[in-house]
Amino acid sequence: MGHLVLARHASTEASQEGRNLGQRGDPPLSAHGLELADRLGAAVAAELGDVASIDLRLVTSPALRCVQTVAGVSAHLSDAPSVEVAAGLIEINYGEWEGLTPAECAHRDPSRRAAWEADPFATATPHGESGADVAARALPIFESIEAWLSADPARAAIVVAHNHVNRLWLTALMGWPMIDYRRKVSQDPAGYSIIGWGVGPPLVQRINAVPPLG
Repeated sequence: MGHLVLARHASTEASQEGRNLGQRGDPPLSAHGLELADRLGAAVAAELGDVASIDLRLVTSPALRCVQTVAGVSAHLSDAPSVEVAAGLIEINYGEWEGLTPAECAHRDPSRRAAWEADPFATATPHGESGADVAARALPIFESIEAWLSADPARAAIVVAHNHVNRLWLTALMGWPMIDYRRKVSQDPAGYSIIGWGVGPPLVQRINAVPPLG
């Protein structure tokens, strides 16, 4: 059975403050985030077991916080492959809500925020994207990886992406209404999920697992 390990990037200063971090800024991981990325790498290496026997791919969003997180994972893998950068995995464009907290968004645009909270899949952020916009560019990347995994049980892929991207894909995988993608699934910094692909339907083995303390 081929396996997909999907992780959210580790913490930044913005995420620790509860601020929207989309496409307009590209900050590095915080000191805590770098520690989390290292813990994630140790956890993923343990989950995959004998990584040397696996045909492995590493795929990441181009955002620095994701690139640094996948580097933390790669450091724990022997003979790690080159990292593939997939532009379509970039986080949602928050538009004019970039850098704001949820409360600040609601104060600035009360009606738009209410509509977005009710249906973030169909409603775009001001001069930004909707969940549907993100899904249109991100889900085909996952579908390609799924097809690659299904072809050989000795394959595995580690994908590092973002809060909205990961929740959208997991919601689609579960067959839940896409309108609920922010209500049905949580993604903690450096949280990871493991899905297996084989002859039958996908097998969910982990959802948003937290890397253990060293």
